[in-house]
Amino acid sequence: MSDPTDGAPLAALEAAVCVRDGVPVLRGVHLRVAPGEVLLVTGSNGAGKSTLLRVLAGLLPLVAGAGQVLGHRLPGPAAPVRRSVALVGHETPCYDDLTVRTNLRFHAGAVGRSRRDGDQAAADVGLTGVLDRPYGRLSAGQRRRCGLAVGLLRRSPLLLLDEPHASLDADGRTLVDRVIRATVADGGAVVLVSHELDSVRAIADREVRLVDGVLAGSQKF
Repeated sequence: MSDPTDGAPLAALEAAVCVRDGVPVLRGVHLRVAPGEVLLVTGSNGAGKSTLLRVLAGLLPLVAGAGQVLGHRLPGPAAPVRRSVALVGHETPCYDDLTVRTNLRFHAGAVGRSRRDGDQAAADVGLTGVLDRPYGRLSAGQRRRCGLAVGLLRRSPLLLLDEPHASLDADGRTLVDRVIRATVADGGAVVLVSHELDSVRAIADREVRLVDGVLAGSQKF
């Protein structure tokens, strides 16, 4: 297991503040994400968990404090962060009327990968049998797998997962766990948000808890 106090972090926040709709959602957050670490973020609904992921993904700006993600400074230009990080959230950036194959080939091209890489991503997440099915006709679990495939195409050392096991069957959950382990084995890091604590604590190295936008504690496993 990694020690987040050792070495250069892949991501870090110092006294980070994020405001949404005029309300502070993150309030002075200090965080380090080390290479080879699986970091679990927990907290009640509205505590700021998904906001934290979106800040690390460059989708929400800091209004105070500072940080860095894969060497890109926060606050700063969002585009380099967005290109560098893989965020797999509740919504998958796929088009309902396009097939799984076409969607993944499109996303592969958008991040400089080949069409073959798009097809391989589908195989890696178990979607080979529905390549020619429109995304809009997929089950919730298949959509989750497709979102994971989109994230994997970025080949990022920092993988951000928001409720990654939701809507997945046992095989799908095993797949997610395998992706997490492969990411950290390659020297990357995973930050995940989940309410399924019994499952995710078994693969996490450390847990931090958010309470009303403030990190209230940290625990190593």
